[in-house]
Amino acid sequence: MQKITDLQFDEERALYGLRNAEITHCTFAGPADGESALKECENIVVTDSLFHLRYPLWHVHHGKIRNSMMSDTCRAALWYDTDITIENSKLYGIKALRECLDIHLTGSDVISPEFLWRCQDVTVRNTTMQSEYPFFECRDVKISQLTMKGKYSFQYVENMTIEHSDLDTKDAFWHSRNVTVTDSVIRGEYLGWYSENLKLVRCKIIGTQPLCYCKNLILENCTMEDTDLSFERSEVRAVVHGTIMGVKNPLSGIIIADDIGEILLEEEYIDPSLTEIKIKSKLK
Repeated sequence: MQKITDLQFDEERALYGLRNAEITHCTFAGPADGESALKECENIVVTDSLFHLRYPLWHVHHGKIRNSMMSDTCRAALWYDTDITIENSKLYGIKALRECLDIHLTGSDVISPEFLWRCQDVTVRNTTMQSEYPFFECRDVKISQLTMKGKYSFQYVENMTIEHSDLDTKDAFWHSRNVTVTDSVIRGEYLGWYSENLKLVRCKIIGTQPLCYCKNLILENCTMEDTDLSFERSEVRAVVHGTIMGVKNPLSGIIIADDIGEILLEEEYIDPSLTEIKIKSKLK
């Protein structure tokens, strides 16, 4: 492989169309302020490098990025790429990773308001993330050991698994389909509205008005905290340890908890007979 080491690039399309190359200890910055440094490249390995300029890695096929940094001026860093592995790196620019296929992100730190949009076949592991809109319309995603602070996370995702993660985010999983979350903490308001086939296993759920307007919602051995007005107009099967703060107008199914603070069943909106609610403290 061609080796490119200890160089600085700032011109437009500096390494356009590069094939079979290792790029090490390089910096993409400078007065020429050129864009698209590594566009249309194939089979490249980028190590210990720094990116300040915009759109550096578009239409890249078979790439690896290791121990590198994309600063907050590195806008829209990776678009339309295939088979990309990112390890131990810092991704700080807006709109990184869009419409990409076969992405592996490991051991990295992400600060990006819009991150991982419309991507497919995504694996994320042992990563920290701050983002307003992460994973929008992604498909076929596997996540483990993610620590995330977000706002409108996982909207319209399909076919996703999350395990051993800590998610601090409001409006998560809206309109999602076929998502399973296990052994994780989920904090935030309005969790999972309009989702279909959302399954939470051994999770801790914290925040107001969770899990409303859901189809085929399943909770197995979860705990809930500060969760008032839960399950409104949802098809739900829930087994909860501890107390649910409140339940409002579930559409159908079964809810089992140690205790429920408030139950509101309004017959003008739902048929209460379609949902079985069991409170363990009142069965003793």
